[in-house]
Amino acid sequence: MRNLIRIAVLFFAFLVVTPTVSLAASPSPVPVSTPMSDEARIAMMVQRLETIKAMDKTEMSRLEKKALRKEVKEIRKEMKAVKGGVYLSIGAIIIIILLLILIL
Repeated sequence: MRNLIRIAVLFFAFLVVTPTVSLAASPSPVPVSTPMSDEARIAMMVQRLETIKAMDKTEMSRLEKKALRKEVKEIRKEMKAVKGGVYLSIGAIIIIILLLILIL
């Protein structure tokens, strides 16, 4: 039983220490933007995607099409970054479930 308690304490210590160390390694602070500017930026990106979709691409050269594809990928990537969200890994979900089982 003592060994189990030591392992549990060590496990929780690693959980507490690991995020602190990873946050200390961040090179620069992330600028905080207002929700209104994010919404306006997303609306502008969606409008640009719609104009690209409505374009007649049959008369474009291969390089122009490639540039449009690259722009669409960048816009989608930026939209994902702006939306953000909370993501949980499978390991984190399993640990949360196990902790809930142990507590209850």
